[in-house]
Amino acid sequence: MKVYELTKEHTDEHIHKTADLLMGQMESIGGPNAYENMVTVIRASMDEGSHAYTFVAEEGDRILGAAFLNVQKSLVKGGNFIWLNDLYVHVEHRNQGIAKKLLLYVVHWAEHHDMKGIELETGVNNQATKALYNSLGFYDVVSKRYGFQF
Repeated sequence: MKVYELTKEHTDEHIHKTADLLMGQMESIGGPNAYENMVTVIRASMDEGSHAYTFVAEEGDRILGAAFLNVQKSLVKGGNFIWLNDLYVHVEHRNQGIAKKLLLYVVHWAEHHDMKGIELETGVNNQATKALYNSLGFYDVVSKRYGFQF
């Protein structure tokens, strides 16, 4: 299995396979299920100068997992940090270390790009995911998150 960043050198097939996978996540969390929007966002993450990035775990011709993140600036952190929007592994391939490999790839990428840290959000009852994050040195940040949607 290989983990890599989707870039302009990758084909529409890579984009669509990644979108197909992430649609599974959207269905599981009750998120928006507009496939074409997903394709558009993934494609935009491959643009030069984008602050969004898509990483995938691929075996053979199958995308088994994906991570989607945004680089953000923070006064508190004193620089750029990563907001990990999505980390998803296909249901049939869970508990095989794929999420860990994706997350380690993101951590190394962040270090190489001088990020100040990585933040994310997970469900309060998602014990397996919390255990993964804790095993890699992530810690619980107590806060309340607010949102506004158009």
